[in-house]
Amino acid sequence: MPYILISTQIRLETGPTMVGDEYSDPAVMSYLGARKTTMLGNNFSEYHVDEPSRVVLDKLEKIGYRVVSMTGVGQTLVWCLHKETSDSL
Repeated sequence: MPYILISTQIRLETGPTMVGDEYSDPAVMSYLGARKTTMLGNNFSEYHVDEPSRVVLDKLEKIGYRVVSMTGVGQTLVWCLHKETSDSL
């Protein structure tokens, strides 16, 4: 899974940061120290960390991820990251 989306609320730049969904790579989530939670009323799970987005971005860069794009959607900041794979067709 070479793509990761992370997000945070604009007023919560110091954390927490949403770092994945229920289909995210468990090894990457473990590396980030993420915890899997399901909010009441949701039928899906998300991974969160208490660190600010900047710290998460630094950690992901260390294991080969690069920011592809970033945007603000309402009160939410979202980053899309990609990691090159050595697989070739």
